[in-house]
Amino acid sequence: MPSINLLPWREERRKQRQQTFNLRLVLSAIVGIVVLLLVWLGLSASISNQEARNAYLKAQIAQMDQQIAEIKDLQQTKARLLARMQIIEQLQQSRPTEVHLFDQLVKTLPPGVYLTQVSQKGNQVEIQGVAESSARVSTYMRNIDASPWMGDPNLQVVQKDPKVDFGVRAQQFNVTAKIVDKSDTDKDTQAGGDQL
Repeated sequence: MPSINLLPWREERRKQRQQTFNLRLVLSAIVGIVVLLLVWLGLSASISNQEARNAYLKAQIAQMDQQIAEIKDLQQTKARLLARMQIIEQLQQSRPTEVHLFDQLVKTLPPGVYLTQVSQKGNQVEIQGVAESSARVSTYMRNIDASPWMGDPNLQVVQKDPKVDFGVRAQQFNVTAKIVDKSDTDKDTQAGGDQL
């Protein structure tokens, strides 16, 4: 006898469930792929955005490094200019001192004393000359000590000079002295005395 399926609706329902399951499976796969694609695109956008930020920061850092190098160069130039300015100021301040020094060399020179060489190292002056006698050298040293622009004379050498035609007592001498401004010291001393 032939087999008759009295319940064909079950088979149809099973087929329909299988189709629904397959459709849902395909839709889930499509949704999963779309979600993965969106996540991948989001991550790619974030990575490219971060790379753009990194490139911007590198460009800014390079620019700052260049500015720092320029600032260092400017600071070195500034230091050189300041050093030059200080030298110029020292020269300008010492200019009147040199004039006073030459003036005092002439004013302190007693008769019978002749200078052969004058040299300066810092605030130290070395004076070489010839005198008619050692008494004239002593007078010259007292004059230097009394000078408002020179002081602390120190006799280095006194010896007879047979080459000079001053007579038997001609003396060759070498004196060192310091360049000072006693007028400022005297003013300070007077100002201090007035305050007491």
